[in-house]
Amino acid sequence: MESKELINIEQNFLIQTFKRPAMVLDHGRGIKVWDLEGKEYYDFIGGIAVNSLGYSHPKIVQAICEQAGKIIHCSNLYYNAPQILLGKKLVELSCGDRVFFANSGAEANEAAIKLAVKYFKEQNKDKFKIIYMKNSFHGRTIATVAATGTYKYQKDYLPLLPSFKEAIFNDLQSVKDVYDEKVAAIIVEPIQGEGGINIGTEDFLEGLREFCDNKDILLIFDEIQCGLGRTGKMFAYQHYGVEPDIMTLAKPLAGGLPLGAMIAKEKVASVFKPGDHGTTFGGNPVACAAALAFLEVLQEDNLLMECQLKGEYFQEKLEEVEEKFPALVKEIRVIGLMVGLELTREGSAIVEKMLKKGFLINCTAEKVLRFLPPLIVQKEEIDLLVKTLEEVVTEIVFS
Repeated sequence: MESKELINIEQNFLIQTFKRPAMVLDHGRGIKVWDLEGKEYYDFIGGIAVNSLGYSHPKIVQAICEQAGKIIHCSNLYYNAPQILLGKKLVELSCGDRVFFANSGAEANEAAIKLAVKYFKEQNKDKFKIIYMKNSFHGRTIATVAATGTYKYQKDYLPLLPSFKEAIFNDLQSVKDVYDEKVAAIIVEPIQGEGGINIGTEDFLEGLREFCDNKDILLIFDEIQCGLGRTGKMFAYQHYGVEPDIMTLAKPLAGGLPLGAMIAKEKVASVFKPGDHGTTFGGNPVACAAALAFLEVLQEDNLLMECQLKGEYFQEKLEEVEEKFPALVKEIRVIGLMVGLELTREGSAIVEKMLKKGFLINCTAEKVLRFLPPLIVQKEEIDLLVKTLEEVVTEIVFS
């Protein structure tokens, strides 16, 4: 079946929640993916930070096939080995003590919010409000939309849940200004992804930790996009030496299969008892087996150090673009392979032209070109991207 026919079917039968280009992706290998007609693309958005090992990584494929041949689904009424082993692994790697598995980042954040509120209910304290940051993104459920500081995601669902309060990222005083004694937790991305690759400052995150400790508030780090190697460290909080009480993960965790995780310190995690929270599919054995393989590759193949070095190289190449087009480039923001190029104009036209030339990139916050390539990307591929980007920018600026 050809792309055009499939897209016609999609438009007749699927709810239209996505605006997509007229292409149907069929298969991939490494950082490349091909559509049904055989056109090749370099994926520099990485499935929105999901395909950290690229497409069809042999160890991920092997883990999925082997586990699927044993048992595909085991409800959480019963134990399954991959889930248990993955939970142990995540605790060993992180600052947390216990894990809850969900199906997505939004579900992991929902669990974190529920856990934070229950933590204080157990102490008979009337603390239930959550402070979030402007330009954040924490999911699309009704609660996580209320905690998402981007109006376009909220406007059609007003009034939102009333217990969420907005502060300004990297502005500790704004957090203090919205605080009241009913605040239970602060949720923050150490590096905002959807907001435009906004990198948290050391002073801000250290200040949040100190403020939370002084005011008896829990600190939640949403590392759904910035965690698991994306910044050149296993977790973004490790850049700052600031440990959250709760951390959420998803995106690349299961190599492309749906899996989210909430990791919490023991004092907080212990308030969830059987029946307080749950999921039918969270911690699926196939997804957990894939996640174990992903973490093994991430550690054994020295990808974390490579990610840092490639990020530095990416920044150098983008600085060359800035030198050639100073009126177009406002700022370059890079940490590992989490890369943002903020423009002085909207970037959607650049995204469209890059697609035609065989590169998948993304524009977020209207003016920020966002690059989240697989961690296995090579310097030669970065060179090719930047060369093509310069060609596209030249076409647009001088057309």
